[in-house]
Amino acid sequence: MRPIRFAVFALAALVVLSLGFALIPAEKPAPAEPPFSERARAAAFSAALDLRAAGMELASAGAADSTAVDPVVTLLTIQARALMSPGAASVTGAPTVPAAGPPQASPQAGASPASVAGPRNTAELVQALATSGTIRLRDAETADGGMARLLAGAGTAQLIAAGRLAAAAGVPAPQGTPGPDAEAPGTAAAASPCPSPSVQAMLSPAPSGTPASAPPASAPSAKDSAAPGTAPGTRQALAAAVSAEQRAVYGYQAALPRLAPAEAGPASEFLGVHKDLAAAAAERLRAACGGPVPQQPGYVLDPGFLAAPAAGLGKLEAATLASYGDVVAVSQGQDRTWALAALRSAAGRALRWGADPGPVPGLLLDTGQLPALPAGTGLAPSPAAS
Repeated sequence: MRPIRFAVFALAALVVLSLGFALIPAEKPAPAEPPFSERARAAAFSAALDLRAAGMELASAGAADSTAVDPVVTLLTIQARALMSPGAASVTGAPTVPAAGPPQASPQAGASPASVAGPRNTAELVQALATSGTIRLRDAETADGGMARLLAGAGTAQLIAAGRLAAAAGVPAPQGTPGPDAEAPGTAAAASPCPSPSVQAMLSPAPSGTPASAPPASAPSAKDSAAPGTAPGTRQALAAAVSAEQRAVYGYQAALPRLAPAEAGPASEFLGVHKDLAAAAAERLRAACGGPVPQQPGYVLDPGFLAAPAAGLGKLEAATLASYGDVVAVSQGQDRTWALAALRSAAGRALRWGADPGPVPGLLLDTGQLPALPAGTGLAPSPAAS
């Protein structure tokens, strides 16, 4: 009997031990770090809220002119709504945003040594806006597709807002803010790995019935060849940028004889910029194995363009922003860096002619479709902003 009892006790002990091991929860693995684009979005969202709260606080305390700060608050409200996480609007009981602090650093950077205190006057708010805009543009160089476009537009608009606020308040504008003197990007395109049309013609056999000496029927299309490392859609976006620049050149040529002498000088300079941009976009298109974009003999200009050419040029410049936003969204590396600089350059020229580049230049934004900010995000802004 003793061996049987021993076996029963041993079996019971084994069962108890096995149940104990089964009931002990396993250690949960550490959560994976969010992708760079998500971290960049969260940092941009937090910075927009912080700057928005700082602007409202300065205006309410009388430390800044509300007529100059209110447009900045409206801009930051729209940007924060655009940068919200898709699920944030449905979260109830959202915590109150902390007191305004310095702009959130790029996800690539370490902890910011800056003080936790927010801007104390208009000059500091101007600098904080410019710093945030620069960070957003830097993050746009690395972020994925659509997020890169959103960050690029947000950063460009914040730099513009910094320049406008500085001018309104009579404080120095930070370096890098787009303005009338914004220059076109000069980054050279990488050497093309694609064969030139003449080489392609020599390598391709002539179709039957066609003399060997006859020229090819057409140059190889973008679909027929692809440069190594070229992101999908880059060729189409670059071709659209070439077309937009060709249209801009035509518009400036039509407007120049009708502009006042004070406006003809900048317009002549900008015409040269557009010619350079068209050539640069065409060179990048060739490097991406895209076919040439034919020059149209003419373009239909907006009604009233010739009667008010300065305003027409502003609309023309603003129309090129979406093209460069598309290039930012689909390109990588040097092409994206070039498009980011071109986007800022175009925004500065649109501003010169009195056009509004919008809250996110390069992105057609329907503010009516954006989610509202959660409760507790600071003082109530103007109805247009919320």
